[in-house]
Amino acid sequence: MSAPAAESVGDLVRLRAHRPEAVAEAAEARSRRPLLGSSGRLMIIAADHPARGALAVGDDAYAMADRFDLLRRLRLALSRPGVDGVLAGADVLEDLLLLGALEGKVVLGSMNRGGLAGAAFELDDRFTGHRPADLFRRRFDAGKLLLRIDHGDPGSLETLHTAARTVDEMAALRLPVFVEPFLCRRTGDGGLRTDLTPEAVATSIAVASGLGGTSAYTWLKVPVTDDPDDMARVMRASTLPAVLLGGEVGDDLDQAYEKWRTALRLPTVRGLVVGRSLLYPADGDVAAAVDTAVGLL
Repeated sequence: MSAPAAESVGDLVRLRAHRPEAVAEAAEARSRRPLLGSSGRLMIIAADHPARGALAVGDDAYAMADRFDLLRRLRLALSRPGVDGVLAGADVLEDLLLLGALEGKVVLGSMNRGGLAGAAFELDDRFTGHRPADLFRRRFDAGKLLLRIDHGDPGSLETLHTAARTVDEMAALRLPVFVEPFLCRRTGDGGLRTDLTPEAVATSIAVASGLGGTSAYTWLKVPVTDDPDDMARVMRASTLPAVLLGGEVGDDLDQAYEKWRTALRLPTVRGLVVGRSLLYPADGDVAAAVDTAVGLL
């Protein structure tokens, strides 16, 4: 089957309007690859933020709200040597599918996006994105779920329970699932603060590793601790393979590179999943930022 292809974003919109079945056709025709290549490492570009209403990059509150610009940046990042794939919600992945940007790439579908950024129900993080069956049907390669736990918020329990059952469903389909765990707490103004102390990160890793009836298909997606020197101790909390997440980097991308470089030497750390800091670098050079990150592997 030959996949329909969009030459431009404008062409993509016309294809979506007139031939919605083109998404399924492109997914069926997409060339696939193993999760891990010969290097045993992963470099994944993350772009699942918009589906949670998290559109800010630095001081620009709506940087990721420009979908045309985001797709341009993603296509450039995915074209760079050493980039293995992308993590995103269904709409972004389908845009990239129709643009032909996912050929031979690892595709991770984001699963729970219901905990909208800044909402009172943020920690009751419902699975409003990909279901395991959707990932299987679209021939995607893995899924990702966010697991934020606040001991003082009952909504965390529902997320924890649903995450465990999702791990089971993914394992039954033999699909890897990347679990991104955090301990967090509400601040006085109602905001959400992530705890990146070594004790908190190690605890979240231990909880995430024990989700479901099997951990055979579970990967971890973990932050670097406040002090990167603590990572060696933290990562001994589990034997599951892990990737590092980028998080909020700010303008000092060089410092982030150094933190990632140190943590990538640890035996369970197999790669990077980084989004905004590479797609929206302060100097605007997406290719250079991505190439430097690839070089850390």
